[in-house]
Amino acid sequence: MAICGAGPAGMALAALLVKRGVPAHRIALIDAKTLAQASTDPRSLALSWGSRQILEEISAWPTAATAIEQIHVSRRGQFGRSLIDRKDYDLPALGYVTRYGAIVTALGAECERAGIVSLRPARVLTLDEQSDAVTLILDANGAPQTLRAAIVVQAEGGLFNEQLVRAVNRDYQQTAIIAQVRSSTPPPHRAYERFTEQGPLALLPQNDEYSLVWCVRPQNADALMALNDKDFLSALGQAFGDRVGSFTHATPRLGFPLGLNAAAHSTARTVTIGNAAQTLHPVAGQGLNLGLRDVTVLARLLAQGATPEKLAQYTELRQRDRSTTVRLTDTMARVFANESPLQGLLGLSLAAIDMVGPARSLLAELMMYGRR
Repeated sequence: MAICGAGPAGMALAALLVKRGVPAHRIALIDAKTLAQASTDPRSLALSWGSRQILEEISAWPTAATAIEQIHVSRRGQFGRSLIDRKDYDLPALGYVTRYGAIVTALGAECERAGIVSLRPARVLTLDEQSDAVTLILDANGAPQTLRAAIVVQAEGGLFNEQLVRAVNRDYQQTAIIAQVRSSTPPPHRAYERFTEQGPLALLPQNDEYSLVWCVRPQNADALMALNDKDFLSALGQAFGDRVGSFTHATPRLGFPLGLNAAAHSTARTVTIGNAAQTLHPVAGQGLNLGLRDVTVLARLLAQGATPEKLAQYTELRQRDRSTTVRLTDTMARVFANESPLQGLLGLSLAAIDMVGPARSLLAELMMYGRR
């Protein structure tokens, strides 16, 4: 079988298939980037407790990860907040923050150890699906190459503004500003999700810094990106407040447009997983975690047989978790990001979630494991 896209989801699928008994020589990983190029990616990613369990099973848990022990959720300018604590669930952590490069390095080493065929740098030029197989024509480092596979898995997603429009599509008219920042008095191992009238602002603990994901309207993003570090940190402090003290340092910023683009697309012999199946708003950090849950189900089924019947079964089994996570992130991204008078009620709803144990436990379970 061919896996197009050797990012975290694609490589995790390949490694887990071998763990489930599929011979390594029957799997091909295809990607336009070399592993060395992917391993230098400095982006930070939030991994749930459930995702750590998946990566540990395939011996690919990156050691350079910072534990999230508490998640503080609040609405700027409104009463009410919710605090999710790992102690309430008898877990060592609710999740972790690590580098994209650390994950692909660990996964790449495991795929190489397992003997999985890696075709990179290579691009898929054409894909021709027949009744019994799929024929792929590749550009493998400038040379044409033909590959025939029983099943093709599309695991290459890309950025929202570069994708083809799928069945469920929404432009949030938000830009995520990404940077590493430091503060004067950071509570250890506590992550923050703070909703503002323009979008959520997340601070994820990473070593002695925070990984910042600040979602704002595009025109404001341009203005914030143009500020010098001192003025940017001042604007961040005004938006976030003083729960972590004052902000003292910021790395160069990057900006990414945000949108929802999802469809559980599959044919008799092709299927999409991860970001290729659902590009989500980063609120609650569910993108890669949902993709790794895709991986576990697909690996289990394909290990039983690389057949159209197994792909159809996969699509059915993943529908509930996918639709719940899409609705959750879409609702959180839209409902909290406005200046409606109802925002006061939304702030009170966070306080209610904090006081009602079952509601808080449901939110925590969705963030740690998805809808099972």
